[in-house]
Amino acid sequence: MSSTIVENFFNPVIAARYWPDILRGAVVTIELGVLIVVSGLLLGLGLAILRALQIRPFTWLIIAFADVLRALPPLVTLVLVYFALPFVDIEISGFVATWATLAFSLAAFAEETFWAGILSVDKGQWEASRSTGLTYLQTLGFVVLPQAVRMTIPSLTNRTIAITKMTAIASVVAVEEILANAATAQAYSANTTPITMAAFAYLAIFVPLVVFSRWVERRFAWRR
Repeated sequence: MSSTIVENFFNPVIAARYWPDILRGAVVTIELGVLIVVSGLLLGLGLAILRALQIRPFTWLIIAFADVLRALPPLVTLVLVYFALPFVDIEISGFVATWATLAFSLAAFAEETFWAGILSVDKGQWEASRSTGLTYLQTLGFVVLPQAVRMTIPSLTNRTIAITKMTAIASVVAVEEILANAATAQAYSANTTPITMAAFAYLAIFVPLVVFSRWVERRFAWRR
């Protein structure tokens, strides 16, 4: 039985043949992940700040954006974005569609998380800051936001990792990331070793990310 497992899941010949494909997929996955994290968090923070300005039409739009994106599974959103936009003469690549889908999904969760952090800052902080002569925006930027961000770090890191791992759905729109290349290699080789290689590739990427996120939580998280 052990030889069968090795032959089907850890075949060295198959691994040597397809590891360049898995490596190329890993590069694409990392590129997608970085773009998603940076743009998603920045957009979420920007929306939370805009919501804090209490301009009613913008607030309604932001709430609608966050509720819809949090309710829809990212895979459904990706399919709609990639296959529906060409009907209105907007064609984008699978890479861009995946980036936009997961970045917007992360932004929706990040906005709600940042907003919860802003609301959790004691009202006295606002009043004390305003009494010193700071404007509303100065109070928000220099006093409230630093506290809100620190309080939301644990939730944000967990959600960021969860959404970044969803880069695997890019295989649905023909993006040659890890899973897509592994599935193609499995089909050609009639062997599951490429899937095992993909699993190790994901571990190599996301275990350091998880460890880094724990360090961020310990280093910057709010301590009462």
